[in-house]
Amino acid sequence: QVQLVESGGGLVQAGGSLRLSCAASGSIFSISAMGWYRQAPGKQRELVATITAGRATNYEDSVKGRFTISRDNAKNTVYLQMNSLKPEDTAVYYCNVRITTAFGQYDYWGQGTQVTVSS
Repeated sequence: QVQLVESGGGLVQAGGSLRLSCAASGSIFSISAMGWYRQAPGKQRELVATITAGRATNYEDSVKGRFTISRDNAKNTVYLQMNSLKPEDTAVYYCNVRITTAFGQYDYWGQGTQVTVSS
């Protein structure tokens, strides 16, 4: 069994910063891709950023230059540093982790953490 625990969301003024964390635990053989998605009210969930096992990164255009994704393999944790936040960044943020267990490779989702940016 695998668990993902997210933390770090909250309320911040426009121009501020937040750092999200997502820690995986349980019966993990290895972790490949890790990523962050977000879902605003009335909108579909969208990709924010991903990072591969080799630390190659990919960002959604609107967050390039403002957000940074990173990972700590020793802690099975992925981070999202969010700077220069804008009201349009307001959403529930979900981590997604591709994990290999004894039974195969699966995608796991965190519980979601609310990020609210006030203008």
